[in-house]
Amino acid sequence: MKLTKHTQYIRSLRLKEEELPNGTFPLTLPIFQQFRPLYFHPNVTYIVGENGMGKSTLLEGVAVNVGFNAEGGTLNFNFSSFDSHSNLDEYIRVSKGTKRPRDHFFFRAETYYNVASNIEEMDQDPYGGAKVIDGFGGKSLHAQSHGESFFAAFMHRFRGKGLYILDEPEAALSPTRQLSMLARIHELVEQGSQFIISTHSPLLMSYPEAVIIQLTEHGMEKVSLEETEHYTTMKQFFDDKDRLLYHLLQ
Repeated sequence: MKLTKHTQYIRSLRLKEEELPNGTFPLTLPIFQQFRPLYFHPNVTYIVGENGMGKSTLLEGVAVNVGFNAEGGTLNFNFSSFDSHSNLDEYIRVSKGTKRPRDHFFFRAETYYNVASNIEEMDQDPYGGAKVIDGFGGKSLHAQSHGESFFAAFMHRFRGKGLYILDEPEAALSPTRQLSMLARIHELVEQGSQFIISTHSPLLMSYPEAVIIQLTEHGMEKVSLEETEHYTTMKQFFDDKDRLLYHLLQ
């Protein structure tokens, strides 16, 4: 399957080696102790790894560095429900492409509820102009299931020629919805979009020709889908479910 390549909005990420304080989180995480420049694919880059390896911290740092609100939303969102983000954005250099995206969105599964609440607050302003929720399909995100409200953003708010940074977007999506999201990602890539995605889902990380960066206790490495810990664990389970369950449940 040959995919169309588009101009990158974000090309690479480096640490400001000369400005790094010692013993400060998140720089104490293994990936930053052995950090190498990270190069993003022009279409889709996945950041994967076990819990606690720094996936969300890394995406958050990139997002805040390029101007997003730490809790998510578009570049125009400027709210804070709970100030808990790291200051990684101060210690990184993000290299951008020559063109600028026309659309932007930072999606965080764990704070999407806060984004939905902020949308409702903005839409209560009688002088606020057009309703923000109209850009998400017109139906209150709180009046939908988590999966439906997630998918409303992907289907309605993502408009193409965009930079989309997604942190665990599969959190509320069924396997069928995850496959539908792959199709939506492809539509948006064909419309000139770039995705940077943190995920645990082997289904979601199967987009052809994507770059997969796996974070481990030994640092980071570029891997194929079949080399990810997520894929091998799932394959082992389905190849011999009974034997694996026997050992797990003894």
